[in-house]
Amino acid sequence: MNLTGEWLWGAIAIAVAVPVLLIVLTEVLSALQRKGSPAAGPVKLLRNWIVPVAALFLLLLYALRSEDQHAWTRVVATVLGFLLILLVLSAFNVALFGNARAGSWQERIPSIFVEIVRLLLVVVGLGVLFSWVWSADVGGLIAALGVTSIVIGLALQNAVGGVISGLLLLFEQLFKIGDWLVVSGTEGRVTEVNWRAVHLDTGSGIQIVPNSSLASASFTNKSQPSGAYWATTDLSFTTDDPPNEVMALLVSVADGVPGRVAGNPGQASYRGAGAYRIAIPVAGPAAAGGALSIYLSWLWYASRRRGFALDGDATDPLTEPQRLDAALQVVAPVLHLRPDDTEAIRPSAHLERFGAGETVLPAGVVPDDVFFIVSGSVTLAIDLPGGGRVEFATSEAGDFVGHTALTREVAQATTIANEVLTLLVIPIDTIDDLVRTRPRLAAEIGESLDLKRRLAAEALAEAGVAGIIAIPGGRTGVGSRNGSGSAESSPG
Repeated sequence: MNLTGEWLWGAIAIAVAVPVLLIVLTEVLSALQRKGSPAAGPVKLLRNWIVPVAALFLLLLYALRSEDQHAWTRVVATVLGFLLILLVLSAFNVALFGNARAGSWQERIPSIFVEIVRLLLVVVGLGVLFSWVWSADVGGLIAALGVTSIVIGLALQNAVGGVISGLLLLFEQLFKIGDWLVVSGTEGRVTEVNWRAVHLDTGSGIQIVPNSSLASASFTNKSQPSGAYWATTDLSFTTDDPPNEVMALLVSVADGVPGRVAGNPGQASYRGAGAYRIAIPVAGPAAAGGALSIYLSWLWYASRRRGFALDGDATDPLTEPQRLDAALQVVAPVLHLRPDDTEAIRPSAHLERFGAGETVLPAGVVPDDVFFIVSGSVTLAIDLPGGGRVEFATSEAGDFVGHTALTREVAQATTIANEVLTLLVIPIDTIDDLVRTRPRLAAEIGESLDLKRRLAAEALAEAGVAGIIAIPGGRTGVGSRNGSGSAESSPG
């Protein structure tokens, strides 16, 4: 060891400069960490490792002068060089990918490619470092590795081809986890993507599709482009059914299907000879099957109510006279009907059925009829302005809905069928005639209106919503043809 004056002054300079530099780097690191900056990583590496190792290297460079002690200097120089390689790679990573914008090419590059490039740069950097510090002949080693790689590549060309295909698929990002693909007639949701294959959940099992097959053949990504996914199905009616009215019915039923993407109405088209196609906007392919199942069941009931022949059949057992007679017997106690009253109502009344979950009476309309529940039940709910729904009452067999037809009010509650529902529909003119001769019936209808208002207000109060339903100060009068009655909005 050669402890000369030159070494002493160098050691003093290092002893003073290193602490000062560490203090400065500590302050810089703290500021970057408070901001959440990705540059904190390289600065931390510089402070914790590179500066101390560099100080040790300089001390050894001054202190160890003899040839037999150069090995220690080279070891520390190798460690310092490796740390500098990591620092440069980390700095480039921060510069290129640290603040990548959404949708930029930096964000789209799969991380596996970045890791591969980083590994290659580390290997090349170590080769240059060993050649410079230790005077090693790395050219022969690189040539040997190249020949070995060629031999291994030829032996494993099929497996390597699948890996390369997988990397290319990851790089292009033609699909992602959760997308729905159609590959050679097989449809499924992507559950896993690796270097060798893509896993599709077909609903009846996991289909393994090699990346080489995807790369060499065409496939369909049903989840692209982003936005609503259109679930479509073909339907048939008879040529006697008016096309415009049928298409209006198809769209109205589609717009009530749960899971439909808001702001996108259903689209119906006439294809001639009684053939139609309906498209329903849903969140994605996963929701298409359930939405179509609900839609087709609701359409069966809706087409019977309109007298349209879905699939060429308009037969409805509700049109049988004995069913109407049985329904009138159910509602007779509610309306206080005498035998002669039943005969007077029969010509204008009829039966209708609704599917489970179907909207019987939407909010925002003044009903033209009063609906008496023969079988099944309904739920009354308030649709909130910001989305969501508050349920406040349930009506079962023997009760009636559409009270606001009697008071000529706009209904603010939505009536939904809880199950398959059968209703006796009586026009408002017929009910008006009954109310005029039955004061007790008028009072009961008014009490029912008030009760539902109170239930709606209480449910909204519990949900933290106010100002939608007004509770009347007294009993609501039943309107007549001259338009008299309460002017307050009613929930049902």
